[in-house]
Amino acid sequence: MRMGLLFTILLCLLLLAACGAVPAATVPEAELPASAPPSPEPAPTPVPSPPPADEAERVLREMSTEQKVFQMLMLCCHQPEEAGAAAEKGVGGLCLFAASFEGKGPEEVRAMTAELQALAPLPLLLAVDEEGGIVCRVSINPKLRFANFDSPRRLYERGGWALVERDAREKNALLLDLGLNVNLAPVVDVALSKTDYIYPRCFSLDAGTTAEFAALVVPVMHEVGVGCVLKHFPGYGGSVDTHTGTAVDERPLEDFRQRDLPPFAAGIEAGADAVLVSHNVVRCLDAERPASLSPAVVGLLRGELGFEGVILCDDLTMGAIASVAGDTHPAVLAAQAGIDLICCGDYEAAGAALLAAAEDGTLPAEQIDASVLRILRWKLSLGLIGNE
Repeated sequence: MRMGLLFTILLCLLLLAACGAVPAATVPEAELPASAPPSPEPAPTPVPSPPPADEAERVLREMSTEQKVFQMLMLCCHQPEEAGAAAEKGVGGLCLFAASFEGKGPEEVRAMTAELQALAPLPLLLAVDEEGGIVCRVSINPKLRFANFDSPRRLYERGGWALVERDAREKNALLLDLGLNVNLAPVVDVALSKTDYIYPRCFSLDAGTTAEFAALVVPVMHEVGVGCVLKHFPGYGGSVDTHTGTAVDERPLEDFRQRDLPPFAAGIEAGADAVLVSHNVVRCLDAERPASLSPAVVGLLRGELGFEGVILCDDLTMGAIASVAGDTHPAVLAAQAGIDLICCGDYEAAGAALLAAAEDGTLPAEQIDASVLRILRWKLSLGLIGNE
């Protein structure tokens, strides 16, 4: 009987263990195998964000071809009444002469420039030739200044660099106050002698001194907020007046490199916004075409001098251009040569010719865009666009 009871108890224990009622022996925690750490998630590959387009690029993308080619024009307003219609058409800029200011006081000039800007689809480059000395468009009016600005050369002779700097600051501050944002200055030509046509407008007969002048004036104009234009590339030298006829310069290129180019190089190094190209035929670069219509001259400026800003040409209505264009409008020849901003008298004819050249492919779309982008970026730097 006792053996039967023991057998029964043993059988019950075995049944309970099979059902999990009896706990299994546990293994001490220290003896458990270590688990492998979780694999880290792979870091996402950074995707570089595209550089933000500047405001000039945004404006360019929204322009039609017609709007672009008119942006490449600066009307020389020999007839002041033409300014409003040209502004409304969308030209890139206006060059105003003394007749636009005659008899007006400061408030009237401000009202005039504000009205022109209000008419324009895009803000205008409003330019004048206020060189000082024999070329003054604004200060010649006694209502705007007690006397016209003296030439920088005479100021230097009287008071050295300090007087030249003070004059540049006052001159350009006056223009800005009147609503004018570009001065077609400084003149950095180096005449060959005192009898040369360009001499009265030159700072010096010495290239080094003229280069110092350019390096001084350009930053002052930037500080004031007025766009500057170095002129007349590649250097006037002893050439005759291109307003009335053809001027041919027979000098070798090395003469230009030693005498004419250093002041332009100094101005460019100082940050010049624009360079104006003359109508002189410079035989060592282009035996046939005036500099303003010559790819070789523009190539020298872009290549050897490394200039990346806006290139203007002198007024296409001048006598030196009349006999060279042939069947092609000179505005088209200038644009094909690489001129960005074309100074002209008949903006409607010039614009129509540029548009036709754009449509038939003789003026490539890429070249138009490059020129207009330079113009828009100049306007951006002057605070004319990008503040909406």
